[in-house]
Amino acid sequence: MLHVIKDVRDALGTFVTITIVHPDITEAIRALHSGFEAIHRIHKLMNALQQSSEVGALNREGYYEGVSDDTKHVIERANSFSELSGGNFDITVLPLVKFWEANANKSRVPTDAEISGILELVGYRNVAIEDRKISFRKPGMGITLAGVAKGYAVDKAIEVLSQGNIKHALVNAGGDLRAIGGKKENIPWKIAIRDPRNLTRVITTVDLYDRAIATSGTYRRSFRDIINPRVGKPAQGMLSSTVIAKTAMDADMLATGVFVLGAEKGKMLSEKLDGVKSFVIGNDGQFLN
Repeated sequence: MLHVIKDVRDALGTFVTITIVHPDITEAIRALHSGFEAIHRIHKLMNALQQSSEVGALNREGYYEGVSDDTKHVIERANSFSELSGGNFDITVLPLVKFWEANANKSRVPTDAEISGILELVGYRNVAIEDRKISFRKPGMGITLAGVAKGYAVDKAIEVLSQGNIKHALVNAGGDLRAIGGKKENIPWKIAIRDPRNLTRVITTVDLYDRAIATSGTYRRSFRDIINPRVGKPAQGMLSSTVIAKTAMDADMLATGVFVLGAEKGKMLSEKLDGVKSFVIGNDGQFLN
């Protein structure tokens, strides 16, 4: 007999849900706790808002020595994807994010000259990685792993659950999801894609089995859109992008990259990659897959 064990906890700046379907309740609960421990560990390393985190210290000092394998891997993987996406995904966008949030709070529109000044601090190639040291080549730079750390934390939780003999599970970190198997043998998890303009409306559902899915869009933003790191302004052209990939980290980055690139170029990028499928919702609410 299979039992469903589920818990929701506050982590990664969102709510994280782990659902396990397993015959042994004790084994499932033990795995669930280990999964959350993995998520909290990644959050502690990569939370840019926490001064004591590795990312917080890097942003504050402009360098960090003795970086963990996890943080180094995520930054290297993010920079590789920046190269792949032509700079349309960039973790050094933090100065722009802070700039736009500050102006949104003041209800003012920044000038092009102001934006150009902040753009000087954005560029993934100015993140230097040498052994266990990470540093910025320009004073005032900063990184945010908001578009990758959640996915990586989900992947680490999935890794721990798999090691705990779990065959059917779903980890959901605020819309970044990854599954082990299906809900049952040969029965996939059903994942809803919602209308950003009306979250009670489900536009479509997708089947998830041993895969990951992530969505970027205008669902929970303090300003209108995701920032385009190449032009320094909010990305335009669609309401949301959803990507299915092998890992949650890749799905997380791709969803952001596709959103910034726009429907046509974003779809072209996803089609170049093995095992990747993308869905977008245009500004007119039209669903494209």
